[in-house]
Amino acid sequence: MSTTIAKRHIIFGLILICNTILFAQANADYETGKPKAGEGLHSFLIRHKLSPKEHQQTFLELNKGKFGKNNSLLAHQTYLIPATEIELYQPLYGAERERFPLESNALKGSSFYLVAGHGGPDPGAIGNYGNHELHEDEYAYDITLRLAKKLEENGAKVHIVIKDEDDGIRDKQILGYDNHETCGTKEIPLDQNQRLKQRTLEVNKLYKQDSEAYRRCIIIHLDSRSKRKQIDVFFYHHKRSKSGKKLAFQLRDTFDEKYQKHQPSRGFSGTVSSRNLYLLRNTTPVSVFIELGNIQNYRDQQRFVKANNRQALANWLYDGIKKDFERNNKK
Repeated sequence: MSTTIAKRHIIFGLILICNTILFAQANADYETGKPKAGEGLHSFLIRHKLSPKEHQQTFLELNKGKFGKNNSLLAHQTYLIPATEIELYQPLYGAERERFPLESNALKGSSFYLVAGHGGPDPGAIGNYGNHELHEDEYAYDITLRLAKKLEENGAKVHIVIKDEDDGIRDKQILGYDNHETCGTKEIPLDQNQRLKQRTLEVNKLYKQDSEAYRRCIIIHLDSRSKRKQIDVFFYHHKRSKSGKKLAFQLRDTFDEKYQKHQPSRGFSGTVSSRNLYLLRNTTPVSVFIELGNIQNYRDQQRFVKANNRQALANWLYDGIKKDFERNNKK
C-alpha cells in the first residue's frame, strides 16, 4: 500500500471515529426506546408520555431515516425520545406561580435552607409608610420566596423553613400582615429563644436528610436601625466559618457590582462582618445572615414596597450564590 493511500485510510478512520463519538454524545442527551411488537407511532409516543400532536414532528426529525413506509416504526430500531419541558411545582409561591419550568441545571447538586426572619406572633420591625405599616416578616418572606423560586428554576433543592400557606409571592406594595406562618409544619412560639431553637432544629433536621455537596442556609431579615440613616445591606457569618465568610463577601461584592451598574450615583456601603447570632452559631450548614435594609427609612422602604425591587434583591442574591457555588465546584 502506498504512503498516500495509507494516509487516506488513517484520515478516513479518524473521521469515522470522530463522527461515532459525536453521535454517541448527541444520543447521550436523549432517552431512547424500542417499539413493542406491532406498536404504531401514536401509541409509542403516548407510552413515552409525549403528546403525538405536540411531539410527532420533532420525533420524526430527530429519528430521520429510521422509519418504514408511512413513518411506521421498525422493530429493530432504537429511537431517540424528544426531551420535554420539566415542570416544577411549589404551592407556596401562590396560584399564579406554583407551576413553573426548570430553566437550567446551573445549581444541580446544591441544597438550600431559606429562613425568612420573624413570623407567626412576631412581625419583626415595623415601619410607617404613609398611612400604612410595613411589617418586616411579610417583606422578608416575600423576598425569600422569590429567591427560593429562582434557585429552584436553576436546579437547586430548596427547603423553605418558614412558611405561610396563604400568601404566596405578592406583587402589591403594601403586604398585609397576618400571623399564619409556621416553622416547617409547627406553630411558631412567642418566646424568642424558643423560636430560634425551633428554626435551628428544623434546618439541622433537613440538612441531615440531604446529601448534596453544596449546602447553604440563607437567613433573610430587614434592618430597623436609626430612621435618619439609610442602612445598606449587611452580610453576617459566624467567625469560625470560612465558607460562610466567603459566601458573605461574594454576596456583598455582587451587590456592589449591581449598584455600580444600575445606580452608579447611589453608592453602596454594605458590609461583611462576623456576629455571634444564634442561628449562625448553631445551624449545621454553612450559613449567612442578611439584613436587606432599613424598613423605617423612607429611601430604603422603596427597596421593599415595589415588587420589582423585591425581585431584584432576590435576583442579586441568586447571582451571588451562583458565583459562590461555581467557585466551590472548581476546587
